[in-house]
This record gives sequence, structure tokens and C-alpha cells, in this order.
Amino acid sequence: MEKNKVQNTPTTNKKLIEWVNRMAKLCGPDKIVWIDGSEEQKLILEKECVASGELIRLNPEKLPGCFLHRTAQDDVARTEHLTFICTKKKHDAGPNNNWMSPFAAYRKARAIFKNAMKGRTMYVIPFSMGPVGSTFSKIGVELTDSRYVVLNMLIMTRCGEAVLRQLEKNDDFTRCLHSKAELDIKKRLILHFPEDNTIWSVGSGYGGNVLLGKKCLALRISSFTAKKEKWLAEHMLIMGIEEPNGHIEYIAAAFPSACGKTNLAMLIPPEGLRVKGYRVWTVGDDIAWMRVDTDGSLWAINPETGFFGVAPGTNSNANPNMVKTVQKNTIYTNVLLKPDNTVWWEGADGEVPSQGIDWKGNPWKPNTLDDEGKAIKGAHPNARFTTPIANCPSASFRLDQHHGVPISAIIFGGRRQHVAPLVYEAFNWQHGVFVGATMGSELTAAQVGKLGQVRRDPMAMLPFCGYNMAEYFRHWLNMGKLMAKPPKIFHVNWFRMDEKGKFLWPGFCENLRVLEWILDRCDNTVNAMRTPVGYVPYPFNIDMTGLNLGNGVLEKLLNVDKEEWQEELKGINKFFAEFKKDMPRELWDEYDALLERLKKNGK
Repeated sequence: MEKNKVQNTPTTNKKLIEWVNRMAKLCGPDKIVWIDGSEEQKLILEKECVASGELIRLNPEKLPGCFLHRTAQDDVARTEHLTFICTKKKHDAGPNNNWMSPFAAYRKARAIFKNAMKGRTMYVIPFSMGPVGSTFSKIGVELTDSRYVVLNMLIMTRCGEAVLRQLEKNDDFTRCLHSKAELDIKKRLILHFPEDNTIWSVGSGYGGNVLLGKKCLALRISSFTAKKEKWLAEHMLIMGIEEPNGHIEYIAAAFPSACGKTNLAMLIPPEGLRVKGYRVWTVGDDIAWMRVDTDGSLWAINPETGFFGVAPGTNSNANPNMVKTVQKNTIYTNVLLKPDNTVWWEGADGEVPSQGIDWKGNPWKPNTLDDEGKAIKGAHPNARFTTPIANCPSASFRLDQHHGVPISAIIFGGRRQHVAPLVYEAFNWQHGVFVGATMGSELTAAQVGKLGQVRRDPMAMLPFCGYNMAEYFRHWLNMGKLMAKPPKIFHVNWFRMDEKGKFLWPGFCENLRVLEWILDRCDNTVNAMRTPVGYVPYPFNIDMTGLNLGNGVLEKLLNVDKEEWQEELKGINKFFAEFKKDMPRELWDEYDALLERLKKNGK
């Protein structure tokens, strides 16, 4: 029989079989294994990973079903500069993306993929983003030579037999090819071909570059598809807030990294509001796919089944639900291994361990300094855990609902020390798109650039939009016209500071007080102050029971400073100008209208 040819396939889908054959011929694996989604197959893969050293089995009493993985030291995060959108026309990728022509990209990658799987197994992972068979959902098939990828995909997506059965009815799927190859950063590429519905990733083993259902398919490819098919693929959490009478309202929210998105998605109500009987349901912490239903409103699903979360800083104060979630059936990546075969990271609960093995595999003790006099961290700052949503105490019972959940409000937010008030509401959908298109965060000491400089991240999608962002804004504007009942749009800022550089708002669970006002506005039960930037709460409409901020602090948090906002407009002008004539006229109209309101209006 011909080597590298699919034998005894569990599918009759000719398009799929032909593609697997072609890719096997290119990559040259010794054998091909189809992933069926069974527990038996998963256990075999785990044993093989432990035997090969890819995974370390953790303490079965304290962390049942959990494993530790270490990546190569130069392969610890998404490599944006090696991530490309490959469209025929450079203009279609836009100034927001690295571009390479499809011809050049395929040629360059083929040379690296050639026999890259020699001596290895090619795993075929059929996966569904979203409930299998839902009109919301999309199917992908990832080919990989990494068992680590297989085990992560089994957590993050719906994999196996049921997906293959769905592909018997419809042979439309995203072709995802991955190989670790030599894990050489000089031969590392993450390539997206939206016009071909194809993703190629080579030379990396890090989750964000190799779990191709995640940012690659669910955002970069799907944002392109969503524009064509008139829906939204967004970098957003989805959460439900249940009132004591059992009524649940759902919110979608977009935040750049380090702004507490995951913490908000599984928030536990603060002591002061518990008497009201609220309960939060987590639908998702990272990605929302949203469609306009026949009722004219926006409905959403989370296409994933797991969390791929940042470990450092995760603790019982910031996110008690996540701490409980990662106690079983979790894969930890680049964290510290403790002597008792459990794990730790900076900012974790409990005492700092007296010793351990750090994320690089070296012996570690606290307060050990490197050659530059800096403390050596036990866990990498971008250390991760991959864990099932089903573990989460606040996991929504509507996760597998084919129809999704109705969205009442869309929230945008960034990390701003000044300028942006605690919360404000857009005047209408078009103004809301302007609010989302201009959001951003100030650089912190941990980021490259001038401290306090604003990095624009529209809708938190700048690294993930698979096409020209000016066209993405236009798509958002058009989506508003398709809805009879569009969600209201809001902006929040948990990070406003006083003159001494102290946070004015406590954040975390207390953010429910702001969400309560947002839902009251959606239900038209409270009034608001009209300001140049949008509707701002009257202080007495935010329930402060059990929270004492001090005199005048809430007023400071809600203040709109005319001069600060006029300065802000200069940065917005510069950002919009990057898109030249492609920037929708409607957003420039909103810019002009805000400038006019600031000139007329006082504070």
C-alpha cells in the first residue's frame, strides 16, 4: 500500500480524504491517526505524552487528571510578527495585518512542511466550533504532529465522530495544517488564507499559534466569513445575569488583554448586592459568535468548550470560580512545578513555595536573581491553563443551546487612568460603533512603548481581525441596520486613578454594580445624564450598598473632562487617518459630532 495514504478512513467525505492524503504526502508522517473523541483514545495519548516527556502527570489526589507541559523557551506567546493574512490583494488585509500573497505564503511554508512529520504521527482532528449541527457553528479539521495539540483541542472544542457524521451532510470545513517541525523561530509561520478557508501553522508548539480552532479560525478566518454571511465573530466574553425572579439577561463584552475579561465572565456578586439574589452564568470568556435572529435581535454562542487562560494573577480574590475550575482535567503550560507534584505561579493562592522546578525546567527558589539583578520567575508571565468549561461552577446551562442566548448589551472597555468615566452609554448603534472603534488601553510598565501612551485596540480585535479593519467597522455599521432591536452599547473603565496613582474603583466583584446599571438602562428603568461622550449614570442610580468609596469618589469616576477628551480626539484622528479613504464616513461624522459637543458643552 502507498505510504502516507489514508487507510480505513472513518469517513466517506471524498473532499476530506483527498485533502488529508495531499497533506500527508507533503509532510511525510509515518502513520495517520484519526481522533474519535473517545475517552479511551485520550487516555492512550496522555500515557504516550508522559512516556515521551511531553507532559508531566501531576499529583492525582490534589490535581486529578491534570498535567504540566513546557514549551520551547522562545515559543511562549502568540508571535504577531510571524502571523500573516494571505489575500490576493494587500489592501484586503488592511494596515492592521501583516500581509503575504497566497502564492508566496504557500511556497514558503511548503518548504518547511516538506517531510516535517517524518518519524512522527499525523493526527486528524475533526472539530466543531459551536454545538455540532447548529446554524451558528463551523467545522474545521486540524492535522497536527503534536499530541499536546490534540489533548488541548479535546478540551477546547467538540471533537471526533459526531463532527465527521456532520461532515457527511456538508463538506464545508476549514482546512487547518500544523506541524511543530523543528520548533525553529526562524522557520515559524502562522498563515491565514481567508479566501481559501485555510490555516497553516508551522514551527511553533504554543497554544495561541497551534490550537487553530481558537484565534485563527474563531476570529481571523471567521471574522472574514462573518462579513460575507452577515454575522459577527468577536473577541468577547458572554455572561448571563440572573435576577431573583429567574429572568436572565445576557451581556457580550470586549476588553484588550490585562483588563479582567475572564474575571468578569465568572464574577461572584459582592457581599453588598447578595441580598438581591443575583447569580452570574458564564457562557464564555473569550469568543462570541453573534447572529441576527428572526425576532430582529442579536443572539450569541461561545464556539469553544474550554478556557485557555493566563495563570499568573489568577487567585481566589481575582477569580474564585476559575481557581475551582482548574482543579481537575487541566493542562498547565509553563508554570512552576512544586515538590509535591502540584503547580504554582506568581499571584497564586497560599504561600510562595520554598523551592520548585521553574517553567524552563530549572531548580528554583524565591528571590533568586538573574545576571541583571531581576528576580527569576517560577512561572512564565504568559503561563497558561487549558481547562473545560464544564468544570466551572458558574458554567451556563445554555452552553450547548444551538440557538444561543439573546444579547441585551454590548460593552467595550480599556485600561485608562484618566479620560474615560467608569461607565457611559452610547447614544445609538452608530455612535456605539464609534465608541468601540476608538477604544484602547494605556501602556503599562510591562509593555514596550511610552508609559501612558494609548494603544488603540478597536473592539479588542486589532490582532484578530482577518481583513481590513475599516471594512470591519463598515460591517458593524451595516449589522445595526439588520436589527429591529439592537443591543445597547456601553463603555466601561475599571482603571481610573486619582492624583496619587491609586485606583478609584475596587473592580473585580464590585463591577456587578455597574452591570446592574447597564441592565437597568437596557430595561429603561433609570434615567441618565447626557454628556458630550454619552449617557452617564446619576451617582444615586448605582447601588453602593456595602461599598464605601469616600466622599466625591463616585462623582470623580463619572466625570467627563472636556479638555482631556479634546486631547483624546487628537489620538483618534491619527488612528482613523491610518485607514485613509477606507474609513467609513459615518465614523468621521461621529468624530466631528463629538468635537462639536465638547466645544459647546462644559465638563
